[in-house]
Amino acid sequence: MNAEPTTARETSPLPCTSLERAIIDTLQDDFPLQESPFATVATRLATEPEALLAALNALLERRMISRFGPLYNVERMGGAVTLAAMQVPKERFAEVAELVNAFPEVAHNYERQNSLNMWFVLATDSLVAQQHTLEAIAARCRLPVLNFPKEREFHIGFRVAVDGDGAARTTREAPPRRGENGKRYAPYVPAPEDRAIIRATQAGLPLDLHPYHAVAAQTGLTSSLVIARLQAMHEAGVIRRLGVVPNHYGLGLQANGMTVWDVADEYVAELGTRIGALAFVTHCYQRPRHLPLWPYNLFAMVHGRTLAEAEEKRGHIAGLLGSEARAGTMLLSTRILKKDGLRLTTTHASPPPC
Repeated sequence: MNAEPTTARETSPLPCTSLERAIIDTLQDDFPLQESPFATVATRLATEPEALLAALNALLERRMISRFGPLYNVERMGGAVTLAAMQVPKERFAEVAELVNAFPEVAHNYERQNSLNMWFVLATDSLVAQQHTLEAIAARCRLPVLNFPKEREFHIGFRVAVDGDGAARTTREAPPRRGENGKRYAPYVPAPEDRAIIRATQAGLPLDLHPYHAVAAQTGLTSSLVIARLQAMHEAGVIRRLGVVPNHYGLGLQANGMTVWDVADEYVAELGTRIGALAFVTHCYQRPRHLPLWPYNLFAMVHGRTLAEAEEKRGHIAGLLGSEARAGTMLLSTRILKKDGLRLTTTHASPPPC
């Protein structure tokens, strides 16, 4: 299940109960794939299943977590994911945001402080569909769209921990599954049962004491088959993780900075590996330049409770890169325009009606 998206400007950290902290700290992955998962987790957290479910629902309603359920790896299923950006005139920003967000292929959309002020993530079931969608967005918005596909992945693993005083911080995720961080692999071809389950769960799991029974009812499958197929997809890396997705803004990490750097292509692999290994970097990629407007080819995401904290992390990266970085900057997000889980669509860029 998803919570409504939030904006950086509107969010302030809210206090968590000890149970809510435990949910955030322990359920960002490995939510049990069994008939009564909430009973198992409740025993682990010394509470009752009903109390656990109520706390999870409260976290969603207060926007402290953005969703609960499986995070699907679209690329592992043969799909395509890319990052795109536009220069949107201030007077047209609200209009263009509405047009872009109406495309179901757009999973995330952020306003960032830069001349390229709108950045969105696009997920499609093929590279052909990706190109078609980018062209459709450009035509619909009457603006050029710059495409920044991932050329190399150095790290991805956004997790949040909540300390006893309620302070949130980013922390490292478990080691990546086989096939991630730039390794090549054969696409996983979902079976018809898998596709039915993906359609039913890509927006999140039902808030039910027996969520897989609820999915079974939606798909016409048995709960045991739903669990078995989710397990198979998890082991194959089709599901990146299964659990809660923290809303870093709701938890107080309000400074979201995309640092970008211009480094020589012959050094980007070495430097990207070093930057991606930093404990506070949540995502790190090599992406293409778009000269003369955009000289940057190394992207690294940092988060902080304050702008000063994010700036300190940016400064640490700059110090590590040293003279190898010919230029660099940090694009702070000022608004979340859309935030859904990545998913495969079958609409192939059908824009909204005029």
